[in-house]
Amino acid sequence: MELQLIFEEQNRLLKRISLEKKRYLYEKIDWNLKSIGILGQRGLGKTTMMLQYIKEHYAGSDKALYISLDSPYFQSISLLDFAKEYEAHGGEVLFIDEVHKYSDWSTHIKKIYDLLDLRVVFSGSSILQISKQNADLSRRTIIYYLENLSFREYLYLRDIFLFEAYSLEEILDNHYEISSTISEKIKPLKLFKEYLEFGVYPFILEDKDSYHQRIIQIINLILESDLPHINKIEMQQIRKLKKLLYLLAVNVPFVPNITDLAKATDISRPKLYEYLNDMENAKIINSIRSKEKGYRLMSKPEKLFMQNTNISYALTSKIDNGSAREAFFVNQIKNYYASQNLFIDEAIYASKKGDFLVNDMYTFEVGGKNKSFKQIKDMENSFVASDDIEIGFGNKIPLWLFGFLY
Repeated sequence: MELQLIFEEQNRLLKRISLEKKRYLYEKIDWNLKSIGILGQRGLGKTTMMLQYIKEHYAGSDKALYISLDSPYFQSISLLDFAKEYEAHGGEVLFIDEVHKYSDWSTHIKKIYDLLDLRVVFSGSSILQISKQNADLSRRTIIYYLENLSFREYLYLRDIFLFEAYSLEEILDNHYEISSTISEKIKPLKLFKEYLEFGVYPFILEDKDSYHQRIIQIINLILESDLPHINKIEMQQIRKLKKLLYLLAVNVPFVPNITDLAKATDISRPKLYEYLNDMENAKIINSIRSKEKGYRLMSKPEKLFMQNTNISYALTSKIDNGSAREAFFVNQIKNYYASQNLFIDEAIYASKKGDFLVNDMYTFEVGGKNKSFKQIKDMENSFVASDDIEIGFGNKIPLWLFGFLY
């Protein structure tokens, strides 16, 4: 395939790309670095971000080129040789999409970094496969993780209203003023209910009717393609994992008894721990451990959640309100701290008093509008995240407001 044909395809893609709305990560990326990786679940907007950058900074230029490695053409050639050819024709930045579709991709990225002056931006949706590549990119590449839409971003992409994001401390200190201002412009409770069912993935803008089916397709790809690629697993085991996911979806917040769960799914305890870890890395579930146990792979989680509430709605109609509330809170807190590149991840733990310990500092109880402080009374830095209220009071904060962290 000649470069001319690839540029023609790029131009067709750029014509369909709007610069009007960008994901939160777009402005956080240092696009001038020599090697950048953007990782995240399928359907979150990684491709769109790369094309937006090309359109904004290289419109009408041949200095930047977008390629997708799921094209059959790139399966038959050397990625390094292609990069050399592009650089020889004056190329400055190569944007590589679906990098996990190319065998030994990390070795090629490493050689491009070492041998060429070309800058590289690559993206991948199979976090499991990417994490298993052997070549050491840590000294060469800065990795950015794109998380699912926050409630704030959902309102923005839906053309409802553009609000600013707030730090956790700003919400804790000024939640009354912030929620009052927001509630003057929108009806947060109605929109929040919509978000919990349909608001996590940007493709809600394309077609609501097939939305949950697309989520199921993403999960099937992870279980049937990504997981077998990095972990020798038979189809019978995959069926057991689907049963496990359904059990988690209808029972979360799930307090796991690993022995009972192993029996129910006919999966050995060691394998069950391994699979739970893989599914968390693949962004299907979230696990919460106590601070004492930390994040050791073989320690029993205190609670298991679906990674976001939309996954629960896609798998079952038997949604428990308490489950959805806690899953949302865990999701938004984890995503908020993930973007801060902390040396030690202490974003959220299970708490002996209350539901969660956040940032090793704040204790939260999550519940409905009548949730009291009974379990966390007299505790310093304790808060109730309460559903079904527009505006809070004192240390009682509207749950939906934690969707404005990023």
